Amino acid sequence: MLVKICGITRLADAEAAVLAGADALGFVFWPESPRFIDFARAQMIVSSLPPFVTPVGVFVNQPSKHVTEVAHRVGLGAIQLHGDESPSYVDDLRRPVIKAVSIETAGSDSAIDQWPARVTVLLDVHDPVRRGGTGRTIDWSAAAAIAARRRSMLAGGLTPENVADAIARVRPFGIAVSSGVESSPGVKDHARLKALFDAISAEPESLRSRARS
Repeated sequence: MLVKICGITRLADAEAAVLAGADALGFVFWPESPRFIDFARAQMIVSSLPPFVTPVGVFVNQPSKHVTEVAHRVGLGAIQLHGDESPSYVDDLRRPVIKAVSIETAGSDSAIDQWPARVTVLLDVHDPVRRGGTGRTIDWSAAAAIAARRRSMLAGGLTPENVADAIARVRPFGIAVSSGVESSPGVKDHARLKALFDAISAEPESLRSRARS
């Protein structure tokens, strides 16, 4: 199952996440975030990553031209949209796209299905101010219904203590974790990172295989 550790701001944390088993690392390029990282530092960290780890840039209501420029400059492998972007916004993006969608505000299946099939939906808590990293969990039953019919990633309050239960109940394609493995915003707790991956590894292989299908 794909595991993305988001809100990376330090090289040491990126290295710890990779060592623990992360498939992707998230870098927040939205200046209002406490996990914001500038281009130069992100580029330095990304250049040190092994080829099997995907760097993902997180953006909030920023012009697509700016997003594309940052993606090229930093060397991003995917783009995550965490604002109020419309489905047509992705037309100009040539990299894989993850779109954060709030179950509370989606309202109906059509609100999620309006996004092209090539877009992976990230199921997260609705927070128009912080735009993620809130530490609050979502309705896992509603998330499971969405994950059963389209490629989805689960976010929102995942921790070493609840991640196994979340995976078993939702069976997502992947998960995204930020505040659940932090000592403070943007600073990862390496012991909690290891504990998270230990909890994931303890899941029955049948569940992990189902999540990848």
